[in-house]
Amino acid sequence: MSNRSYLLAILLGFIAVAVSMAAFTVHQTELAIKFKFGEIVRTDYGPGLHFQIPFINNVRKFDARVLTRDYPSEQFLTSEGKILKINLFVKWRISDVSRYYIATGGGNEEVANRRLGEIVKDGIKGVIAQRTLQQVVAADRSEFVGEVEKIAGPKFAGLGVTLVDVRVKTIDLPEEVSESVYNRMRQDFARQAAQLRAEGAAVSERTRAEADRQRTEILAEAYREAEILRGEGDEAAADIYARAYGRNPEFYSFYRGLQAYRKALGQQGDVMVIEPEGEFFKYLKDSGR
Repeated sequence: MSNRSYLLAILLGFIAVAVSMAAFTVHQTELAIKFKFGEIVRTDYGPGLHFQIPFINNVRKFDARVLTRDYPSEQFLTSEGKILKINLFVKWRISDVSRYYIATGGGNEEVANRRLGEIVKDGIKGVIAQRTLQQVVAADRSEFVGEVEKIAGPKFAGLGVTLVDVRVKTIDLPEEVSESVYNRMRQDFARQAAQLRAEGAAVSERTRAEADRQRTEILAEAYREAEILRGEGDEAAADIYARAYGRNPEFYSFYRGLQAYRKALGQQGDVMVIEPEGEFFKYLKDSGR
């Protein structure tokens, strides 16, 4: 191989190295900043292949996706002076990569998370300070996030990020407060239970009294109807007896006398003190007829 070939190969290699050093790719999930001797010169790179001047320019890339940071529990005061321990996480993304780079001391994500946490917690503190415990627990998520953004929005813009979501994971009370709350809840539940039992007993008494009243009315009505039927029966029987007596008075008198003898003398050991000449012994004395 001649010297010219060697020179050509070296030149081609140098060109390849220069091109590789000059070219860089920005993915759809990234944001890029171009520096010239440490000074920001461009930040508006779209996805695709781009070029720079080696040794003069350098490029830093940052994640453009939504980032999530979980924060440990911290204490907040409600409008009624109750202490809440709230554990939350924050979702955010870079909106102005140049401002983000400057505000975080070179695009340090840990610094961004720390400063973002302070801003969000200050906003949450202001929101919770205007609400009671019940309002904090029952608050609508979108309304809650909107109020936090309203309070802390300018600080987000200064940091070069956009707050996507703030989600409260848990809301707890301090142990000493929790015990007091639980005791009050037990007392409330006991009071409600006693009230329900009293109301149930009152309903039971009213139901029992109504049942007794209806029973008395039913029995009285049944007795009245029975007496009416008995009276009608006695009337019918008397009418039958009267008509039978009218047909044969002598036989009817004899039949009634036999019934009287059966009832009066039918039991062993019965003793009667009566005059023998009385009407009662009429058919015993005159049995030959």
